Amino acid sequence: MRFPVRICPRWLAAAVVVCAAVSVQAQNSSQNSSSSSSSSTPPNRVQTTSTQPAAAPYISVDPLANVRYDNKWDLSVGAGYDHMKAGPNLLQGANLGGLDFNASMWMTKHWAVEATDRTYVGTSGTAPNTLNLKGPLILEYLFAAGPEWLGPHNKHGALIAHAMAGGIYGNFEHDLLNQPPSRFGFYNSQFAPVFVIGGHMDLNRSEHWVFRITPDAVWTRYGINYGSKITQNDINFAISVGLQYKFTGIKRSHKKENWVSGW
Repeated sequence: MRFPVRICPRWLAAAVVVCAAVSVQAQNSSQNSSSSSSSSTPPNRVQTTSTQPAAAPYISVDPLANVRYDNKWDLSVGAGYDHMKAGPNLLQGANLGGLDFNASMWMTKHWAVEATDRTYVGTSGTAPNTLNLKGPLILEYLFAAGPEWLGPHNKHGALIAHAMAGGIYGNFEHDLLNQPPSRFGFYNSQFAPVFVIGGHMDLNRSEHWVFRITPDAVWTRYGINYGSKITQNDINFAISVGLQYKFTGIKRSHKKENWVSGW
C-alpha cells in the first residue's frame, strides 16, 4: 500500500524529540505542584502547638530546721499518772491521775534547775472493815526541785535526766467517815519528804513545741500513825505525757557566738 504523502525521516526524528521534551516538562511540573501542595498547610486547618503550663517546683520544708538547745527557759504540762499505796500494809495499790507541771531554767549547755508541781487524785482499796467502806478518795500534792542534765540530743529529740527533792502532802482521810485511818489500813493525812528520780524523753515537733514523756520513780516517807516516829519508805512509779514549750527569745549563754553554734 502506498501513502500519498511521503514522510521525511528528518521530520519524524524532530517530532519524536519534541514529544519527549513535552513529556519531561509535564512530569516535572506535576512533581513541583504535588510537593508544594504537601508542604503548604491547607487554608482551613490551623496548626496548633501544645503549651501545657510547667509544673511548679517542689519545695521541701523541714519543720525541725530551727530546733536548737540554747533557750534559757522552758515549760511543760502533761497528764500524769501515779501508782502508790495509801497505807503501809495494803495489798491493793491506788491508781491516781492528775496534772504534771515542770519548769526549767538552763544555766549552761547541759545543766539546768528544774521544778515540778504535781496533783494526783484517785481511789484506793482498803483493809477489811466492818463499815464495808470501799474505794475512798485520796489526794496527793507534790512539789520538788533539783538539777536537770541534758543528755544525747539532736534536732529530732533529746534524753534528759533529773533528780529532785521536796515535799508531798497526802490527804488520806477525805472519805473515811470521820474514822481513824488505821481502821482502814491508811496513812494519816500529812506532809512528808519526797524524792523524784527520772527524766524526760523529748520528741521535737517544731522550734518551740516538744512532745514529752516523763517517767519517774517517786520515793516517799509517810508516818504510820499520829504522834508516832514510825515511818514507811515507799517507792512508787509515776509517768506523764504532754507538751513542752521552749522560750527561744532568751538564750542560756551570754556568749553570742554560742547562739549559732548548733546547741
